[in-house]
Amino acid sequence: MAIRKKSTKSPPVLSHEFVLQNHADIVSCMAMVFLLGLMFEITAKASIIFVTLQYNVTLPATEEQATESAFLYYYGIKDLATVFFYMLVAIIIHAIIQEYVLDKINRRMHFSKTKHSKFNESGQLSAFYLFSCIWGTFILISENYISDPTILWRAYPHNLMTFQMKFFYISQLAYWFHAFPELYFQKTKKEDIPRQLVYIGLYLFHIAGAYLLKFSLWAVLFVLGRLLTLILSVLTVGFGLARAENQKLDFSTGNFNVLAVRIAVLASICITQAFMMWKFINFQLRRWREHSTFQAPTVKKKPIVTKGRSSRKGTENGVNGTVTSNGADSPRNRKEKSS
Repeated sequence: MAIRKKSTKSPPVLSHEFVLQNHADIVSCMAMVFLLGLMFEITAKASIIFVTLQYNVTLPATEEQATESAFLYYYGIKDLATVFFYMLVAIIIHAIIQEYVLDKINRRMHFSKTKHSKFNESGQLSAFYLFSCIWGTFILISENYISDPTILWRAYPHNLMTFQMKFFYISQLAYWFHAFPELYFQKTKKEDIPRQLVYIGLYLFHIAGAYLLKFSLWAVLFVLGRLLTLILSVLTVGFGLARAENQKLDFSTGNFNVLAVRIAVLASICITQAFMMWKFINFQLRRWREHSTFQAPTVKKKPIVTKGRSSRKGTENGVNGTVTSNGADSPRNRKEKSS
């Protein structure tokens, strides 16, 4: 008898299910096109815009500065192409973490659908936050922001950035832009999409704002907590930049140190931190209520026992209204025997 094989029908090419199942391979092929373009002279000039950082400036190295600090960068419109390429890289890394780490844990833990999606989201963000914290700490140490925090406002405007500082910004923007197509790839529920769009938009707003306005604060935000973020922001934007000599809006030199911009930056940071704390407190309160409701003991109702002659008579005559088969208990039978 022949063994019947299971029919494994692959979905049609470029269909909805095909894209969802093979989106990592499709994105990998797109990234390989840009990398292969570097090998040919005709396409190298176009591919290098996507792969490498643009707008580099070579300055002569001094004795006080390290040799690598002579290669500095500023931003421009070509950075959007670089962000797009590393957005593809972020999608590939997202798929690798999902397949080789999170999916294996999900199979062992047997989570429900709701916990499954929450675990995937938390796992991806935890990996990204850990990587960003390590990288941000390295930038703080190498750029001497910890030993001399006055550099944050004393050297403003930060027109030029080191390679690792610019690459950090590009990576952060690429990661949060990759979160938009991941809503489609991960089959996110419609009721969860508005919540994710809110915090994705907030992250992009603050990272892009710090990048375009030349405030080197985002590396600090990942390392320090919410309270230290507010303190450092007020210290840098509220006091440090307010005492700077040049407080005129000048687009040519990249100087945005004016009162209106400082107020907008501080207001956005404070509102965002307050919103995050409000969401965190509400989450903890809801979790505490659910836990207390689950732990509350259920009161068992005692069966009501009716005392009286009617109930006793019913049990003597039979069960549930039926007469017992024993006729010795009947008073009528006793009277017949006496006669």
